[in-house]
Amino acid sequence: MRRIDAIGIGFGVFVAGGLAYASLRLLGIDSLEAGVWSQVFLFVGLIAWLLTYTFRAVGKKMTYHKQREQYEEAYLQKRLEELTPEELAKIQAEIEQQEQSQV
Repeated sequence: MRRIDAIGIGFGVFVAGGLAYASLRLLGIDSLEAGVWSQVFLFVGLIAWLLTYTFRAVGKKMTYHKQREQYEEAYLQKRLEELTPEELAKIQAEIEQQEQSQV
């Protein structure tokens, strides 16, 4: 996430809190109670976001993990393309020998 994205999200949360407060005031709720309820809405939203973040982090579905997997795959593919046919045949023979020893 870029810095401007974080600033935009922070500003959006600030505006959402203000809109929630103004909406509750328009519905006839006094200012103290509207302030409390708008904070409750923002707190519940924060907890929900935190839970989704935690599930993504634990499940390794974050951008960092995906980028790292793509890099590793590209690196291994490049290394595979650099192998000579003799080296490739030798590795295939070793793999076949390991598979037969496991059976």
